[in-house]
Amino acid sequence: QLQLVESGGGLVQPGGSLRLSCAASGFTLSNYAMGWFRQAPGKEREGVSCISSGGGSTYYADSLKGRFTISRDNAKNMVYLQMNSLKPEDTAVYYCAARSTSSCSGSYQTWGQGTQVTVSS
Repeated sequence: QLQLVESGGGLVQPGGSLRLSCAASGFTLSNYAMGWFRQAPGKEREGVSCISSGGGSTYYADSLKGRFTISRDNAKNMVYLQMNSLKPEDTAVYYCAARSTSSCSGSYQTWGQGTQVTVSS
């Protein structure tokens, strides 16, 4: 059974940092492109970042470039999202997702349960 479990969310002050982790099980992570999404209260889910199956290509939402960094460790079946210089508008539930191809474009088949990130003083 394919499963994704996010962790690392929490409460952080503006300007702070968090590192989200996504643990994959039940499948070989190296065959999947991985993405991070987020959904704020009252808003639609939006794409945050994606990394190709081998890690050679990464993509970010334009508004997040330079603050967020996606990475993966296929040997550990883990994907990470390093978030720096956090702003209150980054408050959302963050989801990890997998798609069964090497590239980032297209739909995602497997989703985690999400982890809450709250940026507030």
